[in-house]
Amino acid sequence: MSQISRRDVIAGSIFLTAMATAAPALAQAGGEVPTTWDLTELYPTDAAWSAERQAILDALPSVARYKGRLGESPATLREALQTISDLSRRYARLATYSSLKADEDLQVSANQERDQLAVALGSQFGEAVSWVDPELLTVGADKINAFVAADPGLGKFRFALANVLRRAPHTLGAEAEKVLAAASNPISGIQTIRGQLVSSDIPWPEVTLTTGKVRLDPQGFSAARTSPDRADRKLAFDTYFSTYDTYDSSLGAALTAQVNANIFEARARNYPTALASALSPGNIPEAVYRTLVSETNAGLPVLHRYFDVRRRLLGLPDMRYSDIYPPVAKIDRKFTLAESRTLTLEAVKPLGQAYVDELSRATAARWAHVYPQKGKRSGAYMNPGAYDVHPYVLLNHTDDYNGLSTFAHEWGHGMHSVMAAKAQPFETADYPIFTAEVASTMNEQLLSRHMLKGARTKAEKLFYLDAVLESFRGTFFRQTMFAEFELQIHDAVERGEALSGETLTQMYRALLTKYHGPNVIIEPVYALEWAAVPHFYYNFYVYQYATSIAASVFFDQQVLNGGAKARDTYLGVLKAGGSDYPVEILKRAGLDMASPAPYRALVAKFSDTLDQVEALMKT
Repeated sequence: MSQISRRDVIAGSIFLTAMATAAPALAQAGGEVPTTWDLTELYPTDAAWSAERQAILDALPSVARYKGRLGESPATLREALQTISDLSRRYARLATYSSLKADEDLQVSANQERDQLAVALGSQFGEAVSWVDPELLTVGADKINAFVAADPGLGKFRFALANVLRRAPHTLGAEAEKVLAAASNPISGIQTIRGQLVSSDIPWPEVTLTTGKVRLDPQGFSAARTSPDRADRKLAFDTYFSTYDTYDSSLGAALTAQVNANIFEARARNYPTALASALSPGNIPEAVYRTLVSETNAGLPVLHRYFDVRRRLLGLPDMRYSDIYPPVAKIDRKFTLAESRTLTLEAVKPLGQAYVDELSRATAARWAHVYPQKGKRSGAYMNPGAYDVHPYVLLNHTDDYNGLSTFAHEWGHGMHSVMAAKAQPFETADYPIFTAEVASTMNEQLLSRHMLKGARTKAEKLFYLDAVLESFRGTFFRQTMFAEFELQIHDAVERGEALSGETLTQMYRALLTKYHGPNVIIEPVYALEWAAVPHFYYNFYVYQYATSIAASVFFDQQVLNGGAKARDTYLGVLKAGGSDYPVEILKRAGLDMASPAPYRALVAKFSDTLDQVEALMKT
């Protein structure tokens, strides 16, 4: 996934949303793949970081000299916007360093404190420019448009200015905007506390599986749930979610606080709902969200069919929630880091030699932190990095197909950043999550086709077909279930209802039952899964995984059947960065995400893949 926390902290002004995208850095391909990132490319020492932080703090008052002058002349407007943009560019680099250092080891207090200083600086930055949007609205659209037409130097700010004007009904006065900007720092603490609790404070238990003792923290559970031994899987599920159950009151209070924070901002900005507020920055029509949920619900019979096919493939008398993750076929193959890189480079060849060459250079450089270690943040993400440096990738690589798929996914993000930075100025290079996940899931589509093409045995074919099915289940159906849960819990609070760990568990259990059907046995404690999902703190974020994989299925078919023209159309989406609203960028590429078509196409491909699996089962 893309790291979004830094964007969320400082998204209060038109130019603070243009955070860190990346320009390519040169690296030599070949040899061993580096396993740790080199943060000295950002700052040579912690002291240099501290000096830059102070320099940015000292420079913030310089923005105020333009207050009350934005309508003075095109040149004054350009100078003001460029001053803010330059500071934003420097802050992006600063925040990238502190965030990455913090995630290397969440137990190192000095790194956590440094990251808190960066977050606080982001809040101060937001306060310093909080007057800009209200003043632009006071200047008015006619005058601003005339300024843009008169001064070519304002061209790179055209889209951001238009976006400010679009959001006029939801932009408050200068004082109110300053208060909201200041509130971003304490509000971000909700997510930080939850992350700290899960990553370092909860005493995760050890269990003895048939393979030995395993510490069931989030990373250990991710491995244990794929065990071929059914009793091991059930023990892992029972123990892991029972641990969350011990903390359900605290975690429920944290998630409720996040929901209330989202609703507070929505109401403060005169949005009818938290959903409308969350979709507004990217100008995403609500029809996209609601069509996704309704079409996914319509496709649930196919998902229920998949669970029965999985049951038969595993040779089980019944299907339990703890039986979802083990592979239905075995292959005697490991995917080392070096092999993951090689296979990814081969898989993305349909995107052209230039793409392959750029990815080869990036993955041979020290842009990634690869292996798990105690205290390291779990999961995987791509941090867009500083525009003047390059993106950084955090992995927790395991030598299995999931590790390979994650490698391809996150480097899809990395290449998006590289390509957008090459094609766009800083001000329009930073792309929204809505298109970010298209780039990553597209790489997954290409990888799965490449692996299927090379499969020779029935077991291999079943393995890779199941990987496709699991990708659709996990990224489309599961993420839409998460999105529906987010909608329900926000709707409940907006109706005046209260939330608690217990009510969150009840609501989540009802969705688990609906999505998995009557024939999947779900133990009550498994409904504590809501507490294990950090994305619920990202304010209606997860639906974009589902829309994106639907989009990537579309582009995968286009590239497969359309040759160079279709390839260039897809790469044009990546190069567009944040130069337009994401739905419009995709529309120009031939895809309407507000229509049922992309979601029905994915469900149809899911069904077709099931047909292929059942045909193999008969041989």
